[in-house]
Amino acid sequence: MSIPAANLMTALRSGHSTSPRLTWYGPDSERVELSGRVLDNWVAKTSNLLQDELDAEPGMSIRLDLPAHWKSFVWALAAWQLGMEVVFDDTSADLLATDKPDDGAGAGFEAVVAVPLAALAMRWPGELPSGVVDYAAEVRSHGDVFMAHNEPEPTLPAVRGTSGLPHEDLIDGFAAAQEPGVRLLVRAADGLESCLAASLGAWKEDGSVVLVHPDLDVTEHLLENERVSRS
Repeated sequence: MSIPAANLMTALRSGHSTSPRLTWYGPDSERVELSGRVLDNWVAKTSNLLQDELDAEPGMSIRLDLPAHWKSFVWALAAWQLGMEVVFDDTSADLLATDKPDDGAGAGFEAVVAVPLAALAMRWPGELPSGVVDYAAEVRSHGDVFMAHNEPEPTLPAVRGTSGLPHEDLIDGFAAAQEPGVRLLVRAADGLESCLAASLGAWKEDGSVVLVHPDLDVTEHLLENERVSRS
C-alpha cells in the first residue's frame, strides 16, 4: 500500500508535469520555478541520498532546522516519501538537516546534513564541521528515480510539531483545505510547518504554490505576474 506522499509525487510527475508547481521568490531577485517533473526529480534525488548515503528507512525521524524555502519543501517531501517522520520542533530526531551547521550541530544525531539555501550553490560556502554532509555537493550524484528498499506502513508517524499525525493522515489531516486548481500565495514568514500544510493542500487539488521570502513585498505586480488566485 503506497503512502499518501508517494502517491502525491506520482501525481506531480504525471499530470501536467511541465506546469509550474512551486515558484520561489527570494532575496537578490532570486526566482526559482519548479515544474512537477523537476520537483519530483529533486525529491527523488534527496530520498535516494537519505536512503543510500544516510541509511534512512521508514520509521526514522529527521529534524528540519530550516526556514520555509523551496529546498526545505524538497526535504520534507523526500522524507515523507521514504516513510520518515518530519520533526518541526526542537525534540530529538535521528537525522538533522540544517542551514546553520556548527561544531555542536551533530550532538544527538546519527547524521547531519548542511543545506545551503542559495539556488545555484554547488557546495557549502566554507568549511564544514567534520562528518557533516554537504547536501549541495552530494545530491546531484543520486538517481532521478526513487525506489524504496522497504515499503513504509501507513500508520508510521509522519509529522511532529504543532500536530502529530501518521502517514495515512498526511494529506487529509495535515494538508490545509484549498480550492481546486489554486495558484496559492504562501508567505514564508508563516513558518515551515504552516507553509507545507498549505502547499500540500494546493498540490492535493492539482494546484501550484508561490512561496515568498519574508523580506520581500508581495506587490500587485507579483500577484498578477504569477497569476495568483484571488478570493
